[in-house]
Amino acid sequence: MKAAIDIGSNSLLLLVMDGDRVVHDEARVVGLGRGLGERGLFRPERMESALAVLGEYAARAQALGVPAADVRAVATSASRRALNATSFYAQVLRQTGLHVRVIDGDEEARLTWLGGVSGLELPPGPVLLVDPGGGSTEVILGEGGHVHRRVSLEIGTVRLTDRHLGYGAVEPSALARARAEIDAAFADVVLPVPPRAAIAVAGTATTLAAASLGLLQYDPDVVHNSLLPAAALRAWIDRLLAAGPDERRALVPVSPDRADTLLIGACILLKALELTRRQAWRVSDRGLRYGVLSDPQT
Repeated sequence: MKAAIDIGSNSLLLLVMDGDRVVHDEARVVGLGRGLGERGLFRPERMESALAVLGEYAARAQALGVPAADVRAVATSASRRALNATSFYAQVLRQTGLHVRVIDGDEEARLTWLGGVSGLELPPGPVLLVDPGGGSTEVILGEGGHVHRRVSLEIGTVRLTDRHLGYGAVEPSALARARAEIDAAFADVVLPVPPRAAIAVAGTATTLAAASLGLLQYDPDVVHNSLLPAAALRAWIDRLLAAGPDERRALVPVSPDRADTLLIGACILLKALELTRRQAWRVSDRGLRYGVLSDPQT
């Protein structure tokens, strides 16, 4: 039995596996990176919420046969930027027994690639994988088990929602400013060859895919390997822009806690899809947490 925890800027995820069998897979939207700013601090209420979830995760892993000390816990973008990340994870270790490792962008890309492409039948040749996280967006070009090129863009869903939109009604002018920043971030991203497939991972893609499929409860088996077309992303941008906070939550019953950041996420995914010259994302329910458990180095 083995377990991994992925501590992102928006979500905390726990995966427990017995060999190749998934025993438990859970995600909670905590927003640890919300309000962080460019070089700020984790907010006390966000740390409190994250600590509570991590305590529950440690207990769940223990009950399933994985002691907290053996859980492979990694943290990404927000934790790389937060000035109080070291002290926070020292507190996590004291209170939960979890040893959290803050990984750099290259390691995050490698592990996200390993996890994201698992369980998918892909054509031979280069594949583009995009992970629009809460603090940054990872753009990865790879083939087979190898990453050929990766770019980390500082345009995460939480980060840009904080900076431009806020968490109430969204003004079209604010969204225009956010999209201009997204366009600027992607301006220098050039692919050497058109990818043979385009894969989107993480909560924004899986939530929009599940809602597009009409799911009222999240089903990873249905979402994994589904398609999220450009036309659907454009429709979601229009619907989310017109909606107020309560309406946004009602639009995505599979993950209402993620509703506030989906507008930015859909804009990032639509812009990234333009790079691929393709009309749809192949959505992967897997990602960093699967890469952590499949990689002998972690």
